[in-house]
Amino acid sequence: MLDLRPNCECCDRDLPPEAPDAYICSFECTFCADCRARLPGERCPNCGGELVRRPIRPASKLAANPPSTIRIVKPDGCAGLFRDGGATTFPDGGAAPF
Repeated sequence: MLDLRPNCECCDRDLPPEAPDAYICSFECTFCADCRARLPGERCPNCGGELVRRPIRPASKLAANPPSTIRIVKPDGCAGLFRDGGATTFPDGGAAPF
């Protein structure tokens, strides 16, 4: 069963179970659509795998199969990984420097 991780590994944006813009690789590394679009080849920066849209778990199944609460965030966001050379912008408005 998928973990349904709660956030983007690059920018720490919340990605609840019903988020239509959550993307995962085969190892379940999780990214938002904005960060995915900025990654080279739209590939996972951890394994190089394809990032595909994460399925939405039906709300009726969440109580018995809850999403993960463990947040995984790269220390500097995805600094140095984006193909446009930009910094990661975090939800609090801060940016990870290059």
